[in-house]
Amino acid sequence: MSVRAGREFLAIPGPTTVPDEVLRAMHRPAVEIYSGPLLALTEGLMRDVARVFNTRGHAYIYSANGHGAWEAALTNVLSRGDRVLALESGRFAVSWGEHARRMGVEVEVLKGDMRRAVRPAEVEARLRADRKSPGGSTIKAVLVVQIDTASGVVNDIAAIGQAIRAAGHDALLMVDAVASLGCMPFDMDDWGVDVAMSGSQKGLMTPPGLSFVAANDRAREAHRTAGLRTPYWDWTEREAKEHYKKYAGTPPEHLLYGLRQALDLLFEEGLPNVFRRHQLLAEAVRRAVGVWAEGQVIGFNVIEPAERCDTVTPVLANGHDPDALRAYCDDKCGVVLGHGIGELSGKAFRIAHMGHVNAPMILGTLSVIEMALGALRIPHGRGGAQAAINWLGDQVPA
Repeated sequence: MSVRAGREFLAIPGPTTVPDEVLRAMHRPAVEIYSGPLLALTEGLMRDVARVFNTRGHAYIYSANGHGAWEAALTNVLSRGDRVLALESGRFAVSWGEHARRMGVEVEVLKGDMRRAVRPAEVEARLRADRKSPGGSTIKAVLVVQIDTASGVVNDIAAIGQAIRAAGHDALLMVDAVASLGCMPFDMDDWGVDVAMSGSQKGLMTPPGLSFVAANDRAREAHRTAGLRTPYWDWTEREAKEHYKKYAGTPPEHLLYGLRQALDLLFEEGLPNVFRRHQLLAEAVRRAVGVWAEGQVIGFNVIEPAERCDTVTPVLANGHDPDALRAYCDDKCGVVLGHGIGELSGKAFRIAHMGHVNAPMILGTLSVIEMALGALRIPHGRGGAQAAINWLGDQVPA
């Protein structure tokens, strides 16, 4: 027996729920790729992608997922034999560094903790030491994620940028904003970020298949001598006058139409309101998990409350089977939770609260999880969903 009939709730950290308006925007015939309307669409999207990154720099749109944008960012500013510093706070900055290693870049990992954010003081100390090394600085770039979806950590990018400047180091700051862009502030120029990248399938509420890179003047200067440049990713190629070169070939028309609608939805809501919505819903999830943790089995992965992100909450099952809980939520109730990845594989489940998400979706998801905890006899504090309701009721007045 199940109570699954009805619309499925997708609570995984990407791809996220695509708004019906975005799906409708994509449901149209293809157009001629050299036509005026498509040129205007591209011009507006380039401008507005830069707007979401909060930069006066240049934005590029790729027919690729986030891993493609990783490669685009690396190849445009680095050369074989360059050295980068990857800041560990989960899985993804290290994975980005592994991409660089496979392309001939030397990668150093600043060891971190799957349960803690990057410590800016440690970044500053490492870069000061690099400046004093024989022959001078060797680190060309610093790789970091704003939010790591494996660990649920949010890193203070502004403080990391300040640490690089305090060290007097000229390394490029390169930031993965895949799990944060469109969900929380990203102030590329003010924070001193040189290269930023993201993807379409999370906070930007568009199906997978588009990715984005933004670059400032320092990055574009490094691009001039980058030895890893290849035709598909190359910024110079994509800045040519011919429209098809903006995409290194045929534009991904229908994804672009979807992105246009998604950005319009974000701007209509207002980015500050979007960010506040994410804060409120994330805290509602945390209130619920905090109550469940009173049973001494369920727990947060991220130790420090201030380092828990507003887009995904990994929840430790501490000896119980998280996949059994996920299966119950899906098979019995139609709620799809994320599984633990990396070091949390088989140890945690993840509740996503990013993108096209509202209070009924979050409260329904939390209620189903609490239902599953009871059905599976997993010890937990009772009333987590009610705690979330109480929090939102206090924060969203009549």
